[in-house]
Amino acid sequence: MAAAARGAGPATRLLIEYDGTGFHGWARQPGLRTVQGELERALALLLRRPQVTLSVAGRTDAGVHASGQVASYAGEPVRAEALNALLPHDVAVLACEAAPPGFDARRDATSRAYAYRILARPARSPHLRHTALHWPHRLDAGALSDCAALLEGVHDFTAFTPTDTEHVRFEREVLSAEWVQVRADLLELQIEADSFLRGMIRALVGTMLQVASGRRSLSQFHALLAGRPRGEAGPTAPPHGLHLLGASYDGSRILPTKRTEAPNWTNVR
Repeated sequence: MAAAARGAGPATRLLIEYDGTGFHGWARQPGLRTVQGELERALALLLRRPQVTLSVAGRTDAGVHASGQVASYAGEPVRAEALNALLPHDVAVLACEAAPPGFDARRDATSRAYAYRILARPARSPHLRHTALHWPHRLDAGALSDCAALLEGVHDFTAFTPTDTEHVRFEREVLSAEWVQVRADLLELQIEADSFLRGMIRALVGTMLQVASGRRSLSQFHALLAGRPRGEAGPTAPPHGLHLLGASYDGSRILPTKRTEAPNWTNVR
């Protein structure tokens, strides 16, 4: 149900950026430092309320970053500058604005977009150690691109989420997926879908890397998209390479709808 149709009271939408390195993920957890916990603490102080509860577009795991996270709460907005003054250095609110009555960042989202970054070279990078997976091994970047091309459309992603799960529906529609060469040694999977299963992107990346290193065929990867068990897919890639890019609320696309030119895998092994 659309936010306006719910007829609820005033709502506020937050646009948030954070470095996930020092957090135990988004979701509030007793005794642990989380993004939600820091934001709700600051909001409660500014709004002079005992508690503020945030809804979020995408619940990120420990170590995962965000440049376009969206959250919402019931009530009036506060000044973003005042909120940032109460927040730690690794999280910032880019905007805090009134939303349609009853707006909910999770329920109303029509798509989410993420990027997973890989540093493909022999030497590690001190500058990228918290934001990209270092991959010093053999890597066929063309095979990564072929894997991404298979993802678009509706598939059953059971093979790419933990077996112990609260999900009851495993079909997801991937609107776009492609590997982009950010620079000669830095690759980025850009993927947008209606929603994602827990751990789905990281499991996809871990399995794609098996294809790109010659340990799994493209046809084997394709077969996994028919709802195969989790144990048949590859490992889950580490969290620090994953970045939430944004969420859409009007059916528009976050990522480009199609590649403007063929990938040129310069200097990638």
